This record gives sequence, C-alpha cells and structure tokens, in this order.
Amino acid sequence: MHAAVLHALGKPPLFEEFQDPTAGEGEVLIQVCAAALKPVDKQLAGGKHYASPREFPVVCGADGVGRLKDGTRIFFGGPRRPYGAMAERTVVRRAQCFSVPENVDDDTAAAIPNPGVSAWLSLNHSAKLASGETVLILGATGVTGKLAVQIAKILGAGRVVAAGRNERVLGTLLELGADATIRLDKPDQELIEAFRREAGEKRFDVIIDYLWGPPTEALLTAITGAEFAVAGSATRLVEVGESAGPTITLPAAVLRSTALTILGTAGIPPWDVLTEAFQQVMNHAASRKLRIETERVPLSEIEDAWERNVQARRLVVIP
Repeated sequence: MHAAVLHALGKPPLFEEFQDPTAGEGEVLIQVCAAALKPVDKQLAGGKHYASPREFPVVCGADGVGRLKDGTRIFFGGPRRPYGAMAERTVVRRAQCFSVPENVDDDTAAAIPNPGVSAWLSLNHSAKLASGETVLILGATGVTGKLAVQIAKILGAGRVVAAGRNERVLGTLLELGADATIRLDKPDQELIEAFRREAGEKRFDVIIDYLWGPPTEALLTAITGAEFAVAGSATRLVEVGESAGPTITLPAAVLRSTALTILGTAGIPPWDVLTEAFQQVMNHAASRKLRIETERVPLSEIEDAWERNVQARRLVVIP
C-alpha cells in the first residue's frame, strides 16, 4: 500500500510503499478515506512531542476516517505503530473507533474531531462555562479558536469576544457567533484599552488562551484592578497553547487584585467525558451548527503539503 512514511525525526514524510497491516486480537483493519494534517502530527514527526516515535520507518497520522471490512464508516484514533492514518490502510483497536453521522462528509469528519473536542473540553470540562457568561477567545482566528467561538455560543455563552492576529479571518467571526472582535496587532496600550473596553465592568468570566506570550500579558494588565473592590466570581483562564510565546511575566498584583484562576489542559479526561465531547461535536457538525474549513490534498503530495503554512483551515489528506 501507499503511505506517508517517516524515516527520521525532523524530516517530512515521503510518499512510499509500506507493508500492509494485519489485525491482531481486538483490532480491526480500516480502509482509510481521509486524515487531517494537524499540528500534533507535525509535532510528533518533528520530535517535539512526548509520544514522538523512536523506531523507523513509521507512518504518520494520528487519526482519520475510514471504513471497516463490512463497509461501516468510522472515525478512528491511535493506529498501532508503525501504522498511521495517512495511508491507504491502517489498523487500530476496535474500541478506538467511533460512528460518524451520515450527513457529515469525510473531510469534515476527519478534520473537526481533534480541534472540536479540544475546544469543547476547554470550555465545558475545564472552564465549566455557565449559561449567560462572557467568554474571551484569545487566538480566535486559528482552526481551534474558530470552533471555540461557535462552541461557546452552543454552550450558552451570553457574549463572546474574539481576539486574533489574522485581520481577514477576524472579520468573518461575527458570522460564527462572536459578538465583538479585538485585533491583536495594536500597540500595547491600545490593546490593553481594547481588552478593558470589551471586558466592561462585569469582566470576562472565561478566557480560552491559545496564544500566551505578549497578548496574554496585555490582557492580564487590562484586568488588573486599580483599587480595592469586593471580590466577585473568579475569571477562569484556560491556557491551551503558546503560539505567541512560551512564557509570560505574571505580576503579583494581577492575582492580588483580581479574582483569577489559571487552569491548564494537561492529561486526558475520563473516557466517558471524551466520548461525550466527541458525540456532541459530531452532532453539531451534522446540524451545521459547527463549521470548519478544509482543503483536500492527495496523499501523493504529502511532502509538499507537510511544508505548507495553512491558516484558519485544515488540510485533509486523501489516499
């Protein structure tokens, strides 16, 4: 079969022949229909992830959509190494296969689970977003950020503020449910004032942060209290990514003057929480309440696709 074969960390995979998989006990063979090319796939292949492969050659791709021997269409995750999702065929444990709604196309079914489930868990499981609360999505112009805007509204947010660096994409977020947007390319003081203006007196209840670095520092400056005040409910800041920087400076005044809880997203949630999030994301994708932009690329062009810098949409590899 043909596959995206990785021979060494830090190199793009090559379109090559690879031995066909065989299923062991509790496993199933899958004819792959589509596999999304995600940041985690590049991190794994680049040696920047704790689960990066140590033996080669290995096929890239952490998850995808395919069909079982009886024709059943499923989403699958975690193929058994050295096999991966970016191939004509792969092998996984049957327990790691999930049904896909009929009216969700292969491209969407392959592209939306990873970022969609991440955004759903950040808002619902980590932040415990309550109906009517105000949400700030910091990094809303990325693939996951765009989904987070939509999911916040689905979960009952009263107001969603979207902050991002891509001006073109930022202009489309009002159509996806954002009530206001903030451009992050403003000078520092202008950005701080923009955060203060959108937070208002009530302040943000939930902040989902895909950026960290300078934008987060500007935000924390904006929400730092300037006088004694009666503490209200805490703002929950969920740190998810670091695309703007790996570190921040956190003045003590931020935590002493503001009811703020900073949360991480480490670890895998309980299986029932994970599967419920997956089902919710797929159901809302089926009803078109959740939308993701995709672009198809043939498996034979994997080396070129791997090197492309694509924003706001997900590349989907087609065997």
